[in-house]
Amino acid sequence: MKVLLAALNAKYIHTSPALRSLRAYADDEEKYTVLKEYTINNRIEFIVSDIYKEKPDYIGFSCYIWNIEMIKVAARRLKKILPNTVMVFGGPEVSYDAAEFLSENDFADIVMRGEGERTYKNLLDKWSAKEDISDVRGITFRKDGQIYENPNSEPLALDDIPFIYKNADEFKNKIIYYETQRGCPYNCQYCLSSVEKGVRFLSEERVKSDLKFFIDNRVKQVKFVDRTFNCSHDHAMMIWKYIMDNDNGVTNFHMEITADILRDEAIELLKGARKGLFQFEIGVQSTNKKTIEAVKRNTAFGGITDVVKKVAEAGNIHQHLDLIAGLPYEDYESFGRSFDDVYFLEPEQLQLGFLKLLKGSGLRRDAEKYGIACTDEAPYEVLYTKELSFDDIQRLKGVEEMVETFYNSGKAKTTVKFAVEKCGRPFVFFEKLSLWWAENGYDEISHSKMDLYGRLFDFFKECSDFKEYIGYINELLRYDIYLGDNMKNIPESLVREMSEEERAYEREFYENEENVKKYIPALASYTPKQMLRMCRIEFFDINPQTETEEKTAVLFNYYGRDVLLNKADASVIFRG
Repeated sequence: MKVLLAALNAKYIHTSPALRSLRAYADDEEKYTVLKEYTINNRIEFIVSDIYKEKPDYIGFSCYIWNIEMIKVAARRLKKILPNTVMVFGGPEVSYDAAEFLSENDFADIVMRGEGERTYKNLLDKWSAKEDISDVRGITFRKDGQIYENPNSEPLALDDIPFIYKNADEFKNKIIYYETQRGCPYNCQYCLSSVEKGVRFLSEERVKSDLKFFIDNRVKQVKFVDRTFNCSHDHAMMIWKYIMDNDNGVTNFHMEITADILRDEAIELLKGARKGLFQFEIGVQSTNKKTIEAVKRNTAFGGITDVVKKVAEAGNIHQHLDLIAGLPYEDYESFGRSFDDVYFLEPEQLQLGFLKLLKGSGLRRDAEKYGIACTDEAPYEVLYTKELSFDDIQRLKGVEEMVETFYNSGKAKTTVKFAVEKCGRPFVFFEKLSLWWAENGYDEISHSKMDLYGRLFDFFKECSDFKEYIGYINELLRYDIYLGDNMKNIPESLVREMSEEERAYEREFYENEENVKKYIPALASYTPKQMLRMCRIEFFDINPQTETEEKTAVLFNYYGRDVLLNKADASVIFRG
């Protein structure tokens, strides 16, 4: 007997913890189960052909909003060429309307609902013994032309699930997803996590054992899938302390936290963490009080603000703040104000997302009440609401693109910050930029790095709001370029040729031991010629770090990059 469990991940760097958890609990010796991971960028023909080669008796698909449409196409084809193979589906995209899914898709035989480990083990036991599956809990299934729905499976103690990762080499250059808890104490109406009441945790002993594997194997990034990582203060503190005490200097740990419940004790502890050790994702969603109440978010923006600022003061933790467009009672202007509120907290990333009416969520149930329309097909993204027209949504998508391109990427943060100060409102700046971008057809083509910088500078030159500051912007944008990369070619309009005096200063700088000791001590063992390749000195007519009018030389050290921002270490080495 062979069971093939398949996942279609969103990106190559992603992994599927769900399938590994099923196999670890039900078939840890891998007697029956084969895992196959693909991406939504793979061709359907390749996926079908690859699965067909295995000739499995059973195929299980892990179904989410980003892959369900591809899975249905692949499964339908596989059923035609493997008519005797049983097709099984699980995951949130099929759990909440299992009977409907089976009735609409004749190639589907079984849906595993909810938590799947125990259900999958019971199915394996029945299949291997060639027994009837009719009494297996947690499934909806087709039999003799009829659809039957069994009671839910009982939740597991998380420690009963074996550790799902064995060979670290399998995950080189990939993100490892890891859970220490299931469930969520909150009741946010756009989310599925609140469906399961209560929260279950892994034991302290087990968590430390698992973390040791990641640390010992120096994996690049571990992303916790715990919906509210710090819902238990003691649990979160235990994990943070263990990671900090055993830090290998390489691994980064990403957690989704609720900011307003992060205690001062935790903030004090985290101040001692290595820069880049932790990343925090914080869901703000909206700062409109009526909106927050409608989605039962129960978080005060003031509390979020205080915590984000306190964490930022230490300068060692990357903070990623989220907004959702399309929530009840949030119109275009209100969303713009929410955007401004979050932008002024200066997170490393500001994620502008769009509401998805997930199956099983409260907002999907109440969509008519709030006048929310979404796409019929996954990912069920909002088209319009009572307050937000389709035109508004499209305008916000333009804003999102500009935020991703020039803020979240880090490509022009210094320049954007200056422009926002002069513009007054962050949202207005990004809106103007996005409209200009679309008017020039740039939203329809791809861009090289140099093109992006050149086109951004063109925007500033053409926009009347910035014409008097164009000299400053020229210098700041050039500074941003070299913060990111030691680019040999930059847009012609931004080129500044060195004088002979400046070239002499550059040569002499690397030959001076005191300069090296002061600014780039990690490069002391290298020759001046080698340093020249690893660093760059640029001269500016302003100080780009203070925006004051003084001639400045800046040393960009690409060997000593900032681990939070992936930017060169930039030091002002001359003022005149």
